[in-house]
Amino acid sequence: MAESKFELSLSDINALFKIKYEKLSENVYNSANVLLGRVKKSYNFTGRKIQITIPQSFSGGVGSGSLPKANAAKYVAAEITAKKVYARVDVDRETIKASMSSEGAFVKATKEVVKKGVESYMRNMSRILFNDGSGKIAVTTGAGQTEDSSGTPTTNALDITQTRVAVAGAKEADLEERDLVDIGSSGPSGTHQVEILEVDVVNEEIVLAGDLSTELAASGVSIFMQGSEGNDPMGLKGAVVNHAEPDAPAKLFEVPMGRRWSAEVIDKTDLDDNNDAKKITTDLLNEMMLKIKKKCGKSPNLIIASYKQYEKILNLLESKKQFNVNTRAGLKSKSGADISFSGVEFMSIDGAVGIFPERFVEDDRIYFLNDDHIHIYHRPDFGWFDDDGTVFLRKAGEDEYEARYGGYLECYINPCFHGVIKGLLDI
Repeated sequence: MAESKFELSLSDINALFKIKYEKLSENVYNSANVLLGRVKKSYNFTGRKIQITIPQSFSGGVGSGSLPKANAAKYVAAEITAKKVYARVDVDRETIKASMSSEGAFVKATKEVVKKGVESYMRNMSRILFNDGSGKIAVTTGAGQTEDSSGTPTTNALDITQTRVAVAGAKEADLEERDLVDIGSSGPSGTHQVEILEVDVVNEEIVLAGDLSTELAASGVSIFMQGSEGNDPMGLKGAVVNHAEPDAPAKLFEVPMGRRWSAEVIDKTDLDDNNDAKKITTDLLNEMMLKIKKKCGKSPNLIIASYKQYEKILNLLESKKQFNVNTRAGLKSKSGADISFSGVEFMSIDGAVGIFPERFVEDDRIYFLNDDHIHIYHRPDFGWFDDDGTVFLRKAGEDEYEARYGGYLECYINPCFHGVIKGLLDI
């Protein structure tokens, strides 16, 4: 029998990869969650930064009885700089070689790792969209307890393989097994970079690899997504929520916070002795809708709630209707993925507004958003990295290839068009 001459080169893999997976990747990016699917996206961010002019007053002078003096409008410039956001996957060489005799086998061999890589990126983008740009995913609420591999507490250095620590109040969606995280404010140096081995939802604890008795000797230690401390794009928590806090940053996108550059916030947090006042009601929904309408002249067109608050809204609204929101088509031939999301609708003074649950929203809050005023600015060639002529790159010193997905972007959020109700009863 003649010997097979079939050989699969990296260029073949690259072509197949692009045909099979590039469009799928774009579609997933535009439909990972309702907000990510709805916000504006562009892919032509070049130069060191973008400046967006923001008018903060009316122009001209007005008056009666005599000709008034003219006066110029007040303008400020918001500045956008790109942040680096990546996903990275590995494929071992043996897997590729074992599939060389069949194109279908090769597609099956790589499909899972590619799919999971894109899904991981989208999950991280969802985390970013509902965070504050800090990269922080949890703060410890107690000292760490060292354990052996069976989970039994131990102080014997020879037996310690993991450390259990309480993170009460952290969002479950921000914590996943196999995530690599940075402990404390060590930055991306990797000195304290460890793996999450287990997420204990019931006890609000996580188990981390290794002996971290020194790093987690006390509560109040911050945990960051690997390399992300201070490096995340801006999210709703930073642009809409945090500016109302006493220690909030004085600026957002280099614009000073103030009456014309802030979101509407209704905070029920301090009403601990009045549970009735902390419950979501139609009056409270109407109040926030009207506050935003009064401030910017435009009612929110999207309401995003935590699952706990969404459940309460379902019980609150007597006539529930299905409400479909199509994803927003991207620019520059980026696919918009014609996928819709089902939810319930709330009738505002400007018409029906869809209400949707989101697992990355804290249990105690509901966001009121104008998706036209959230824009993700990408630098060109966002997606799979193929600058070397192939998506798969050989890993030095390893019998593996790697593929990288992502790019450089910033999430621009004009706070004036959004609002949040927080501190709601979440039990």
